Amino acid sequence: MSAELVMIFFNQIKSDALLSPSTLPGALLYAVFFTFGAWLLGHLLRAAVVRVLARDKHDHFDRMAVKFLAKLLRYCVYCFAFVAYAHFIPALSGVGTASLTSISVITIIVGLAAQNTLGNLVAGISLLLYRPFKLGDRLQVMAPTGVETGVVESLTLGYTLLRTDDNRRVVVPNSLMASQTAINLTGDDPRILCSVPFSISYGSDIDKARSILLALAGQHPKAQKANGCPVTQLGNSGMVLTLDVWCADALTAITLRCDLLEQATKRFAAEGIGIPIPQTIIVLKDARLAVGAQETVRSA
Repeated sequence: MSAELVMIFFNQIKSDALLSPSTLPGALLYAVFFTFGAWLLGHLLRAAVVRVLARDKHDHFDRMAVKFLAKLLRYCVYCFAFVAYAHFIPALSGVGTASLTSISVITIIVGLAAQNTLGNLVAGISLLLYRPFKLGDRLQVMAPTGVETGVVESLTLGYTLLRTDDNRRVVVPNSLMASQTAINLTGDDPRILCSVPFSISYGSDIDKARSILLALAGQHPKAQKANGCPVTQLGNSGMVLTLDVWCADALTAITLRCDLLEQATKRFAAEGIGIPIPQTIIVLKDARLAVGAQETVRSA
């Protein structure tokens, strides 16, 4: 049986049936050829992008844009290989011709069937054009869990990926990323004003507490400049001093805030600066005593 198959194979080669796209073996052979060619071209394109980005030591290229366009071109290569194969095979030439001549109709059908997918793709392209952020920028976005802060890891054809401080991944659709208001904490100037509120009791010395806070900010290695420490709030049981300090970036501000809160708590306790503790005073009035007092006034 195997010998007969080998003989049939060689006979088809001699008669050029194996190389003819009009026969089933020829169609299968060209399918393998087109598939391998599309895969090889996509692989070479990906390797070229990786090589270019590895040699770009001074960030001359926008890495996010290059990676996004490389993925888009790879998908275009696959689509072009499929249409070319359908146009090359006589049995499928009608499909290929229809794919080329009726592209507007296909676009409408696909657009209605995959509105979200195409919307994310178009939104991704708009993000590349307007460039509100780039890879490595720190963003604040609104998610179902609330406000999330993370670093941009990648921009794919459909989603933007953020890495949070606790190493979670926030996946945001490009359409939502392009339509919602996102706060870029990095931008051209990554510095940020860190505002740390401190509550002290009404009986404490305001000037002494302010001098302690400013001294702590001046001694902290991650604080660049203290911008003041005004009284910002008068509460029921105490007042609030807000220490404003410039620091390098948003991630540094988190560490700076925690350090200042701990150091100020220890210094306040050592210097006799009281921390307000909410208190509730309940006044009880005896109705009988009130009536007796009124009768005494009348008799007088």
